[in-house]
Amino acid sequence: MPLNRRKFLGRTAATSAGAALASAAAAVPAEARGHGRPPRRRYAFTVMGTTDLHGNVFNWDYFTDAEFDDTAHNDVGLAKISTLVDQIRKEKGRRNTLLIDAGDTIQGTQLSYYYARVDPITGEGGPVHPMARAMNAIGYDAAALGNHEFNYGIPVLRKFEEQCDFPLLGANALDAKTLRPAFPPYWMTRLRTPYGRDVRVAVLGLTNPGIAIWDKVNVQGKMTFPGLEEQAAKWVPRLRSMGADVVIVSAHSGTSGTSSYGDQVPYVENAAALVAEQVAGIDAILVGHAHVEIPESRVVNKETGREVVLSEPLKWGQRLTLFDFELEWERGRWQVASVSAEVLNSNAAGEDPRIVRLLDAEHKKVIGYVNQVIGTCSAEMTATEAPYKDAPIVDFINHVQTETVKAALAGTEHAELPVVSQASCFSRTAAIPAGEVTIRQVAGLYPFENTLEARVLTGAQLKEYLEFSARYYVQTPAGGDVDPEKLTNASDIPDYNYDALGGLTYEIDIAKAPGSRIARLSFDGKPVDEKAEFVLAVNNYRASGGGNFPHVASAKQVWANSEEIRNTIIAWVQAKGTIDVSEFGTVDWKLTRDGVPVF
Repeated sequence: MPLNRRKFLGRTAATSAGAALASAAAAVPAEARGHGRPPRRRYAFTVMGTTDLHGNVFNWDYFTDAEFDDTAHNDVGLAKISTLVDQIRKEKGRRNTLLIDAGDTIQGTQLSYYYARVDPITGEGGPVHPMARAMNAIGYDAAALGNHEFNYGIPVLRKFEEQCDFPLLGANALDAKTLRPAFPPYWMTRLRTPYGRDVRVAVLGLTNPGIAIWDKVNVQGKMTFPGLEEQAAKWVPRLRSMGADVVIVSAHSGTSGTSSYGDQVPYVENAAALVAEQVAGIDAILVGHAHVEIPESRVVNKETGREVVLSEPLKWGQRLTLFDFELEWERGRWQVASVSAEVLNSNAAGEDPRIVRLLDAEHKKVIGYVNQVIGTCSAEMTATEAPYKDAPIVDFINHVQTETVKAALAGTEHAELPVVSQASCFSRTAAIPAGEVTIRQVAGLYPFENTLEARVLTGAQLKEYLEFSARYYVQTPAGGDVDPEKLTNASDIPDYNYDALGGLTYEIDIAKAPGSRIARLSFDGKPVDEKAEFVLAVNNYRASGGGNFPHVASAKQVWANSEEIRNTIIAWVQAKGTIDVSEFGTVDWKLTRDGVPVF
């Protein structure tokens, strides 16, 4: 949908006017006196930022049915962020603060899933999304779009946008036909100072070009997503010409300058630092998407030589970024004298009782939903060792995907081709117990909203696929003990970008260099013929280029499904009634060193 200019301008003007009326200065500025000069006019304000909230309102893990905890004892959720925000507003004066977000808001927990799929916000008389309710109550001023905002389709996103009291920004989310912004590109407001001279602050929102790949089924022909640098270069000068004294970018894009989708789109996925370096006129960038903590980073702009301050708070509401701005009145306008950034840890805050009360009913409803018993399992399965051993819990995903694709291809020209399947260990804490099995336990195997496809690859291509995947292991010479804690995630490759292929047998020789590790690759007891064709059951993220695995993105698609793989697995358990681990729990791949098994 093209941008509704009247709605956008009306919202921006109304928000700006409200902020202006609310922004009578509370802080006493520092004064510089001496030698008969008039005192310097100074003003300070703080911009708070979150990113990658991923549906977390409460400090709760719906997959374990317990409070969230990790090895660093982080906490999560907007309820805790709300407490930190209140503290900063009291300290700085609410009139001297703003609150923004850098995207990935409505996907990630069973709470957000429930209100997108089970009781969708798009239904007639449907509910208000919990993230909209929480963020409205906390008082967000603006939020950039994340790539996961598009996972449930544009209608869900538009409904969420309608329910938010703040704009969702995306200067590089364009209508595919008109090439005009499909969402507001920016938000601008005024902060009142003690001097009768308002500070005009603009927030430019940028999202991730990878949306065109990862959510192709939802956006193709509807929206297009040009590069961040290109759109920032277009909009920042406009904002300055409109009188912005301070320009902040909220970018759902990491700082590394890399892309996980290779050369499938001509734009950089993690471009925040490039934006800072290449586009003049930016004072600070709230970074998102990469799920890393950057309290403060400084990038020198090539044109101006000025430093741009970047900060990325940790995902899920684990951190809150604070940008502190110091301004001086010089030559008839406000000038940024300094910017600094830091992050606050939400584990030091209690949950805001106001947010808890507001969404307690929704929280309990989802807990009831995820604890429904849908079947039984013959033996316990855990993912603890899955990153370095062939574990039944990953075999189970591959088993369901293989059966699903075989059934879908029955009666087609591809029915006789052998089917293999890819799966990753998405969570090392995932587990399915022996005995009764609930929705949450099965859903915990697959926390992403990926869908299933079938692509045709040759035996040679599958081997190259496996070689690429095996880069995940640290090269480890033969002899001596192996520490599993130091064996995986080479070159910072995340667990979700390591695939095990079900249906093939093979060895991964970690003593060898990446690219020459796969040995004894067999199918049905026979060496794989390089020219033979196979059907690969693969998730849409990988099929669309996610992780930049070779061949799969360009391979022939012979089937695709719009149902989430998570739901496919849940439906499989409901239909079968029992998960019989003996049907699929076999050791088909193993790590070796010079041919000797590691474990």
